[in-house]
Amino acid sequence: MKNLEDMDLKNKKVILRCDFNVPIKDGQILDKTKIENSLPTINYLLENNCKVILLSHLGRVKSEEDKKKNSLEPVAQVLANLLKRSVKFIDNCYGYKVKEMVTESSLGEVILLENTRWMDYPEKLESKNDQRLAEFWASLGEVYINDAFGSCHRAHASTAGIAKYLPHGIGFLVQKEIKALAILINNTPHPFTVFMGGAKVDDKLPIIEVLLPKCDYLLLGGGIANSFLKASGQDVGNSLATEDEAILNKLKDMLVTYKEKIILPIDFVKDSGAILDLGKNTIAQYGEYINKSAIVFVNGTCGKYEDHKYAEGTKQLFLTLANSGKKIIIGGGDTVSAAQNLGFANSFDHQSTGGGATLEYIAYGKLEALEWMK
Repeated sequence: MKNLEDMDLKNKKVILRCDFNVPIKDGQILDKTKIENSLPTINYLLENNCKVILLSHLGRVKSEEDKKKNSLEPVAQVLANLLKRSVKFIDNCYGYKVKEMVTESSLGEVILLENTRWMDYPEKLESKNDQRLAEFWASLGEVYINDAFGSCHRAHASTAGIAKYLPHGIGFLVQKEIKALAILINNTPHPFTVFMGGAKVDDKLPIIEVLLPKCDYLLLGGGIANSFLKASGQDVGNSLATEDEAILNKLKDMLVTYKEKIILPIDFVKDSGAILDLGKNTIAQYGEYINKSAIVFVNGTCGKYEDHKYAEGTKQLFLTLANSGKKIIIGGGDTVSAAQNLGFANSFDHQSTGGGATLEYIAYGKLEALEWMK
């Protein structure tokens, strides 16, 4: 894959895929981090007098109502403020008028097209990597740059398909992520510890299955821990945990096969019979494993950290990690958000911008969209 600096971009029309999948409530963006992460690449392109044509998805679009709820127009306004220059927003991402407006724009302009997933209704053209759609988007520019690391685990028309039709490369954010995560893929120092939290074990089970042979210890929190506890025969009451018998049987097998690696919580914070956070004895025990590790990867939180009554476990875990002196990499939207909200924004070696993308890259050493760019 080519990097930005490897390409002749001077005075070119560049299609730039970003990750602007930000939380929006009542038209207001709640967290600008993903938009801020796009600035180095956008500014580099502007320094080269490029016409910058931005693509991104936002949420999922399964109805006309979803289109209204998931417009990128608020992103255009925030981006313009951050860049200190105008951003032309086009209220569609496909069709003759879009082509006309992009064509009429000048070098040095920034243009943001509407949510690429508008093309997922009524047919899933974006998500199914429809080649006619990819070819249309490619026709708007001369070069394609992918800087949407958080979306690279899916080969969609805007993340992968365009690369078939244009010279292509990766932006500064994707470069940074690949470099920072490389240590978790090849020549990983040991002991290598993974903390895995989050709500649903069903979603992360394939990743856990791949990570277990690679890591030395797997520390568990959140609904994932509850599911393993349930599989081990413990009563978790009405706590969030999987009901799927096939998955519970898989977890039972894992607990036997990897009994020296899988570390279960030993105490909890409960409310009305539900486990909502990890207790101080569990955090102390996890600290022992962290302190004898060479590197730790963290994905997820200890419990329902959004409620301050159940944030102490996650806060103490982060404090333990920050004070350990070990190499710490965290990844996943909830994980990074929790670190920022609890005062640990600059406490770790790397905060990955990807959720599923980070996990899949660490597990498999490749990402679907980037395979299209080789």
